[in-house]
Parts: sequence; structure tokens; C-alpha cells
Amino acid sequence: MIKKYVAFLLIFLPCLLLGGEEKFLTPSILVTDKSGAPMRGFLSSNQTYYYPVLLSEMSPWLIASVVAAEDKRFFYHSGVDVQAILRAGVQNVSSGKTVSGASTITQQLVRAIEPRPKTWRGKISEAYQAGQWEKTHTKEEILEDYFNRIEFGNLTQGVQAASQFYFGVDAADLSLAQAAFLVGLIKSPTRYNPLTHFARAKKRQEYVLSRLKNEEMIEEEMYQMALAEPIILQAQTRLFDAPHFMQFVRPLLPENVPQVRTTLDKELQLYAEKLVKTYISKLSEENITNAAIVIVENVTGAVLTYIGSADFHHARNQGQVDGVRALRQPGSALKPFVYGLAFEKKQLSPGTLIADEDTFFDDGFRPRNYDEKFHGLVSARSALACSYNVPAVKVAEKIGAPALLNLLHDVGFSELNRTADFYGLGLSLGNGEVQLLHLTNAYATLARGGNFKPLTVAWEPLVLLEGKPHRVLSEQTSYLVSHILADNQARAAAFGLNSALVVPFEMAAKTGTSKDYKDNFALGYTPRWTIGVWVGNFDASPMRRVSGVTGAGPLLHDLAVYMQQKYPSDPFHMPDGITQVQVCTQTGLLAGPSCKHTQEEVFLADNLPAVCDGKHQTNKNVRIVSPLDGDIYQYDTALPNSLQKINFVAVCAETKCAWKLDGKKWPQTSCSFWYPLEKGKHNAEVFCGGKTDTVHFEVLK
Repeated sequence: MIKKYVAFLLIFLPCLLLGGEEKFLTPSILVTDKSGAPMRGFLSSNQTYYYPVLLSEMSPWLIASVVAAEDKRFFYHSGVDVQAILRAGVQNVSSGKTVSGASTITQQLVRAIEPRPKTWRGKISEAYQAGQWEKTHTKEEILEDYFNRIEFGNLTQGVQAASQFYFGVDAADLSLAQAAFLVGLIKSPTRYNPLTHFARAKKRQEYVLSRLKNEEMIEEEMYQMALAEPIILQAQTRLFDAPHFMQFVRPLLPENVPQVRTTLDKELQLYAEKLVKTYISKLSEENITNAAIVIVENVTGAVLTYIGSADFHHARNQGQVDGVRALRQPGSALKPFVYGLAFEKKQLSPGTLIADEDTFFDDGFRPRNYDEKFHGLVSARSALACSYNVPAVKVAEKIGAPALLNLLHDVGFSELNRTADFYGLGLSLGNGEVQLLHLTNAYATLARGGNFKPLTVAWEPLVLLEGKPHRVLSEQTSYLVSHILADNQARAAAFGLNSALVVPFEMAAKTGTSKDYKDNFALGYTPRWTIGVWVGNFDASPMRRVSGVTGAGPLLHDLAVYMQQKYPSDPFHMPDGITQVQVCTQTGLLAGPSCKHTQEEVFLADNLPAVCDGKHQTNKNVRIVSPLDGDIYQYDTALPNSLQKINFVAVCAETKCAWKLDGKKWPQTSCSFWYPLEKGKHNAEVFCGGKTDTVHFEVLK
């Protein structure tokens, strides 16, 4: 009989000694903010939260507890405890069932690394591998691997993950009572799960403490103190900060990175999230259900805040849609780049006068202003600050749609992937769809003095978004644009003196609203930081006539005030190559000695206009700018008759005008008014300042 067993072992022993397939475990990724504050944990390859630490980073009470409870002869055996096997065998035979195990710490580690079936063959293999492990590893290395590999239930693997989950502390900071509690879970994480069977887990802890006392590892007094120490489990919630940002960053990270230090400012992120929820909750009557925010540190390109929606978990409002990267029409938010390119090409200056009048462009494009009015001759400063549409399209026509599209590509709008002919001049009014992420960095480019820089989302490891640093506009051109966008007096005509864009420090700001009020943007920047805000609805339903200054503007305002407290910024610095001079407001030229209406304006030093000759003082011209002489109008059958009107606008040095329509005196004294369309040929005369102007136009039905 003995010979048969020997023969059997000789034949099958190699098979018995083969271990299971080793599980190479990649750690969980712990994602922190820029200062190291934890924000999110991603599961390991074993689908657990697993944060390996050194033995020196574990509480000594863990070692004492596990040796006392699991393997008291750990430091003396060579992987298998023969005495424990004999003891367990006697107990199990006498009871008729398994009541005691004999696995050493090393055997448990081998089983955790190379899972085997719980059969006699698996046990023999496990014992053999434990002996081999002991030959190639020190006891300290075995303990370190053991504490990092053992599972503690609720997706926690290793003492670091368990310590953080159950007690909110690192493994190094566990008390004796806490260490004994965790070690008690090792025997059966399911049976002793403290979230569902706390009494069992507590009783098991008491057993571990008694083993420590019996093995004379602690004294009676310490034993009693540990028993009396309350076990308080922390609120059982996993970190889930900045969910849209984490979804965005996770695919960008290299493999096997245990910890990532992102660029986010957790305090700022949480403040902004709370602000968004409060704000959106008040805007239900305006049919606004969502918002997105990006805040960038200009010099580094670091993304400090990234909020994709008002509530990630709100299914009805599609909260898991990422509004930071969703494609949206930016409306007037692209106008600063239209004027910036014209300044750069020296085709325009902030003081240049542009006629804001009813104008037909190629392909019948006929833009309207937000207020449904025309404003006559306005400076480029006023046109940009007040966001008038007609002047912006005129400037775009001057620089050309292809040149504008190239500039927008240079500042990072890779999503504008159609041809210039496809967008046409409407590109200046935001008819192309862009991401808030790219829009915010484009404004940060202006804040940096015209330097484009790819955004940074993580410091360790360094993770940059697409693009390479390069100059887009000159520092001087960028300053002109920023100077206009920070000019509250210049935008007062459209937004008032006390709009949401007014803050108690210098900030350049611009808003944008897409057609049909589906998207609402507000951008603001200082030399130190840039904020991008979007509000709207992910189902593309329109808001109830909410403009950028009333929709996204208040959010921008509150964020900017908070940012200035947390990240104080200086005013914009005027670079060399900029000249401040007085201009004549009636001509846009440098003020001459006879010019009475002047204001200070900034120019590129090498692009100053001529000096005004003052003739406008003696020849007070009047000009009808809408309708233009020879204009032909056509009724639009898709619109109600009440909307079929012509805007009459005259430019005059006086504040009142006298009108005649078809030879009949009109009661209007305003220089701008609307008149219903009437079929036929017509003429209009205006009288102002002793001068007159006449135009002829026709209305077709």
C-alpha cells in the first residue's frame, strides 16, 4: 500500500506543486487635487480599491494582531506550521467537520497571489509554494506583501484602502483597537462585514485582542483600553469629486500610475459646484436646467475647475452629459478674435468708426442686433463692447472668413473642421460649434498677451492637452482687445452701468448667446486667471429670452469675485508699443484743435490715424444709414405682418430729427424708429442741424 502511495506521489507531485496562474495586480489610481487632497479612486485590475504601502507605513499593531490571531509561529516556521496542521487535524477529526484551519500568513499570501481551488491538491500546492516563497523573501517582505494583498471586504484590498474606507485614516495611524478590528475581518470579509454584521465584526475584534493578551503582546491595561475604545466607522461613501473631469482625465493617464496629482483646486471646485446648483435651482422659470464651468490658470494653463453639469446624477436633465466638451454655438463670444485679427492686420483701430446699419452681405446674409436696433456710426470699441452684430460682420468681411477661421484654429478650435465657405461671415457671430474648454483657453490666450498654451490637467504625471505653445496675436493687439472688454463705460449703452459683468477689480469680459437662445456663454479673464461659463439645456430646448449677461453673467460675476479673493490678480499691464491719445468721437481721427467732442483712446503706436481737420464742426452733416438709397425689401410670408417693418436710422450731431415719408411729415422726432412695410416705391427725408438727406427704396410683395 505504501509503495502505491509513493508511486502516486512521484507521478503526480509535479502537478500538485504547480500553482494557479499568478494575478498581476495593478494598483488603484488615487486622484488628488493640486495640493494632494484626495478626490477620486479608480479600481485596480482586480476591481478593488488597492493602494499598496510599505511595511514602515503600517501601524505596528497590525503586525502584532495578525501574528497573534492568524500565525503565532510566523517568525519561526519556513512557510508551513506543522504543529498547527496537527492541531487542526485533531480538532477537525474529533468534531467531524472543519472547525480550525492551519494556513500560515505565507500560505494565505500565496493563495491571494495565486488563487487555487480549496481541494487537497490545492492545499499541497499552496504549502509547497509557501515554502518556496519563504526561501526567496524575508519575513518583512512577506508581511508587506500580505497586508497589501489581503482583502477586507467592500472592494477594499490591502490595509491602506481598508483603513481609509472604514476609519478615514492611513494604515500608519491605526490605533490598537482599529488594527485588531481590521485583522478580525481577514478570516471572512463577508461573514464579518462591519457594514452588515457589525456585532460579528466587533466580537471577532475582541477575539483578536484576547489573542494579543494571551500571547503576552499587550498587557491587561492596554487590553482593557482597546476593548473600551469605541469603533466608529466613517460615513461609507467613496470619493466621487469632479466626475466629468475624472472621466475626461482617466483615458489620458499612463498605465500603472498609483497616484495622480491633478491641476484641480478641490476647494474651488466644490465652491463652484455648490454655486452652480444654487443658481440653477433658481432659474427653472427661465427654462435653464444646466451649466458648465472651466477655470484656467493662465501662466501654467492649469485647469483649476471643471464642471460638466449642474448635477451629474440628475437623469432627467441629462446630468452625465459633459457640457465642458459638448459642441455649442458660442454666439458673440468669438467677436474678440474678429476685432483682434483686424487690429493685428492694422485694418482697424479701437477708435475707427463703423456704420451699424441695415446691411445685406453675400448670399443675402442680413444680420440683426440683439436689441433689434441700428446705432449709426459707432467706434470699434463700442461695437465690440456692446456686441453689435452688423459691425462685427463688416469687420469679418474686411479680414475675410478664411483668415478668421485660421486664427480660430490657432487658438485651439480644432472642432471647427469645415471650410471657410461653409461657415461664411456668420462665423463672426458664432455659427460654428465649439467646446467651452477650448473657448476658455482661447480667452486665456488673450490674457497671456496672445500666447497660446495647451491646457494642463495633471502635474504628476504631467498631462497636457493637444497643441504646442505658439504666438497667435501680438502682445499689443491682445492688450487692445482686453482694454475694450474691460471697459464698463463702453458697454454701458448695451448692458447698463451695473450689469453682472461689473466687478470691483479690472476684468475683461464678454458674453455670447446662440440663435434661438439655446446656448448662453460668459467669459471673463484677468492677467492671472480665466473663467468660462455656459448655461442652457442638454436637450437643446431654448431658454426664455435669457441673454449672456443675464444668464451666464451672474455666475461669472460670483465666480470672479471669489477667484479674486483666492487668486488675487493685478490689472492689465500696458505693453510697449501702445499709445494713448485723444480722438475726435465724430470722426475717429486724432483730435484736432477745433474738435470739441473727444475721448482718450489706445492705439498701436505704429498705426495712428490722421489728425481730424475739424470740418465737421462747421458742416454738420446728416446721413440716413437705414434704409440705404436703392434698397429693395421683400415681404417674408413666413412672418406675421406685425414684424414686417423697416428700421429708419439717421446719423446726426443733434439728438432729434425731423422726418418726411413720401412727402408727408412724420410725427417721429427720434433719429431711429421702425415703420411698417408698404408695397411700392418710397422716399424718406430727414432734417437735422440745418442739413437734410434723402433716400429712395422699394417694397415688394
